Parts: sequence; C-alpha cells; structure tokens
Amino acid sequence: MTSTRKAPPLYPKSHILAASGVAAMLSLALLVFPSREVEAKRTYLNLDLDSGSELVVQEKDDLRPAGRLAADNASPFAEIEGAAEQVVTTEEQSPELAEQTTPATDPLQKTISVANGDTLSTLFAKVGLSATTLHAVLNSSKEAKQFSRLKVGQKLEFQLTPDGELESLHSKLSDLESISLAKTDKGFAFKRDLIKPEVRSAYAHGVIKSSLFLSAKRAGLSHGLTMDLANIFGYDIDFAMDIREGDAFELIYEEKVANGKTVGSGEILSARFTNRGKTFTAVRYTDKQGNTSYYSADGTSMRKAFIRTPVDFARISSRFSNGRRHPILNKIRAHKGVDYAAPRGTPIKAAGDGKIALAGRKGGYGNTVVIQHGSRYRTLYAHMQGFAKGIRTGGSVKQGQIIGYIGTTGLSTGPHLHYEFQVNGTHVDPLSQKLPMADPIARNEKQRFLQLSKPLMARMDKERSTLLALNKR
Repeated sequence: MTSTRKAPPLYPKSHILAASGVAAMLSLALLVFPSREVEAKRTYLNLDLDSGSELVVQEKDDLRPAGRLAADNASPFAEIEGAAEQVVTTEEQSPELAEQTTPATDPLQKTISVANGDTLSTLFAKVGLSATTLHAVLNSSKEAKQFSRLKVGQKLEFQLTPDGELESLHSKLSDLESISLAKTDKGFAFKRDLIKPEVRSAYAHGVIKSSLFLSAKRAGLSHGLTMDLANIFGYDIDFAMDIREGDAFELIYEEKVANGKTVGSGEILSARFTNRGKTFTAVRYTDKQGNTSYYSADGTSMRKAFIRTPVDFARISSRFSNGRRHPILNKIRAHKGVDYAAPRGTPIKAAGDGKIALAGRKGGYGNTVVIQHGSRYRTLYAHMQGFAKGIRTGGSVKQGQIIGYIGTTGLSTGPHLHYEFQVNGTHVDPLSQKLPMADPIARNEKQRFLQLSKPLMARMDKERSTLLALNKR
C-alpha cells in the first residue's frame, strides 16, 4: 500500500512577513523591558567637594523591581536626582553640606508681617491662636498691651508648642528696642530688650539750591536734625523769607550706631550757616550748673528774647501794612501783623516766654492766643484751628512751645496764622523789629567754653577743606 505524504500548507508571503515583524517586536520588548531577575546598572554621582575636579560618574550594581523603571521614565533626570539624594545622606559627606541641606523652617515658629488693617486679634487668628490666649496675653501685664500698638510692616514672631499653644511672642520695634513674652507657670512674662548705641560725631555739609529740607536730605540729615538746625539759627534767620539759593550750612552732630548700622542721631554739637553772605556760628555748651544752650563761636548767646517766625518754613502771604484792602471785607484796613500761610494743622510756637493773656475766641480773629512777655512786649496768634494741650488763659508758656495749630477760624480766606507784635501797646512790624538779646556766656565760663568751641570750629574747617579738595578731583 503506497502512503501518500501530505504537502505542507502554503502561506501567503504577506502572512510570513507579518509574523516575522511580530517576532522582532517581541524580541525588542524583551531587551527594553527586562524581567525582575535581570540585573540593572545604577548611576551615582560622586559629590566630592574637596577634590576641586569634575564630577566623577560611578556605576554600581543594584537590584531593583522592574516597576521602578516606569516611574523613572517620568523624568529623564530621575536617576541623577535620586543618586544625589542618596549621596547627600551618606556618612562621608562634609558637615557644612549637611548643615545646608537641613530644613531651616521650624513648623512651630511662625512670623507674621503686619498689614494695613491688621489687629492683634486678626494676627493671633492667622496663626491659629484663640481669643482666650489673646486675652491672657494682654492681661498678663500692663507692658504686654504694647503688643497691640501695631505698625504696618512690623513683624511678630510666634513660637508655638507641639499642641498649638503660644509658647513665646517676640517683636522688634526698632534697631534699638524689641519686646517679647514667654509662657511661664504663672502666665506670660514680659521682657524689653534695649541696645545702647555707640555715639560718635559726624560731619555734614550742604548748599541750598531750592529749599533747606531738600539740601539737608541730600547731605544725609534726618528731618529732626534739619528742624534742630533751623531752630538754632531761627533767632537770626527767617527761614520763611530769608533763605536764598547758594546759602550753605555745615555741622558736627552726634550719630548713633548699633551693630555697625546708623540707627539715629543726637544733638548738634556745632554748626555754621551762611545766609546772604553773612555767616552765623553755633556751639552747644553745658555750663557748670548743668544748663545747656547754644552760643556763637565767641560766646555770644544764640538765644534771644523772641524767635523771628512762630511757624516753621511757612510762606508769608501778607505783610504788615497800614493800607491793605481786606480780602473779605473788601475795604482798606490796616493790617497790623504778618500772615504766614501753611497747611491746616501746622504747629504754631510761642515767640517767647510769657503769660497767656487770652486763649479763646476773639471776633474776626477766630481762635486766638495772646501772650504777655514781661511789661513791654505782647504777641498775638489768630485764626487757629485749635489750641495745644494745656494752653489756657492765665497759664505760662516757654519760648518755642507749641500753643496751637494753623486753621481758618474767624475772617480768614484760607489756612494761615495772623501774627502781631506789640511794643508798649503799639503794633510794630515783627519782620523789621530788632529783637532783644539774651545774656552771653558767663565770664567765669568763657575759658572752658573756648576750649570746647575752638576744636569744633577747627574740625569743621578741616572737613570742609577736605570735601572741597575731593570735589575738585
């Protein structure tokens, strides 16, 4: 019996090509996605900070689950990041590097900056502290209530306990002062820390181009020092009308320094002011009895019985005149004083020591203060917005003391001070009146004064010469 062998089936050529392609893809997949048993090479970076050379790439055998690869594929730098993370935690790292990588934020310490509209209550709420805690803090002592007097930008540092209660509170009020509260068994203990600054002398010089304030600011002087400078020379210079472009000033003053930073200024020790070509000098001197005042370099008193202008840096809007047309009454009427225009609320100062003859309403003058200075002199201040604290009829005032504020009460077209000066009951022009002088330095103090005055004047000369030489370079 003859057997007949069946011929192998014939497949189309396209099927054979497709099968080959599938086989190739399976082989490639096995190469790209190894099984769990396959060893993998992991790349490490040697972060040797002391070598000064390039980063060295090392390879280390590592067994890991195949599933890790899918996660690493999310970032092409995942392997390098992970390696660096492991190297940082090894025992061989430098202490400096370990310190840099330690998280600096304490989750129990929270710092809040005071924003506009914030209160201590809202700040406590922001850090999760209750109203009961706030009440306990404010009632712990009289001084603790200072924490409720907040300023925009002020920072409050809260230290909390692990259970979220207040452990301590600290705030820096200035470069020289900070306050804090700490939890105790009896409540909260208040503490104030004050830094005593180093006091040293400094020199400043300026030339006036538009105003004293702008020139002083360019010279590095604070607003307070500028006011002190004007008050020192206020007996001789009318800063409302006498200042001219080209006027110059220089001074030696106390500068307060803490931790290498300028934190404030003290007294003016000596000064020079050149106005319209005439130079005035001033030296601060404390006599043997403890009285302090300013004298010219030769010992003449800078202080006089009256200051020239009762309002700082105001503009003269109307002068003394016997034939001025009144702006409201619209008729010729003598103007027996000087008007100083200034913003509403500007302080008004007493021109000299005296007794208050009137502090109240006076017809068209509105709110008025009248001061009697001895038996010969009397000054009047009208159209005030209001009186300063303690100013009342029958009281006494000192020269330069604030007696009221610029306003528009009475017959007034705008905020200004109407100022009158009388001598023996007769109105005189305060701008042209020769002011009586105060006593010069005592004879038995003169030598001691000159020992202070001469070195200060010499230093200003030297500082100015050095400054001029530098400017010519």
